[in-house]
Amino acid sequence: MHFLRNALDHLPRKHGDDCLQELRWLYDCRDLEEAKTDLAAWLGKWSGKYPRLAGWVEETIEQTLTFLRLPRTHHKYLKSTNMLERPNEEIRRRTYVVRIFPNTDSCLRLVRALAVETHENWMEANRYINMNDLREHKKLALRNAA
Repeated sequence: MHFLRNALDHLPRKHGDDCLQELRWLYDCRDLEEAKTDLAAWLGKWSGKYPRLAGWVEETIEQTLTFLRLPRTHHKYLKSTNMLERPNEEIRRRTYVVRIFPNTDSCLRLVRALAVETHENWMEANRYINMNDLREHKKLALRNAA
């Protein structure tokens, strides 16, 4: 995960294996409230030893935990960037084969065709994420809010 790799920039070299392992465990929490509780405990434990890392984590981790607001069945798919990296890699591979495009529009047509192909595969074939779970999750959240 990119967030954890970036955390290494805020640690002294050859230190913090236990610290990063405990930070990694935050991504296995069941929901956002549990993650916030565990984060507070993590900050209490490590902020004295690694204040630079603790400050950075406190500022930036909220962005990486947004997937915890979604249904639990979606967590394992959305906590990484694989869903974005795979189509980007396919675009890179296909444009490398062509190498030189006659104009910008021809490159855009290829990328657009790849996006349509990816969308059709998602709609027809293996459903990576079951959207019914998300609908039920939203209904439950609305009931609880009322």
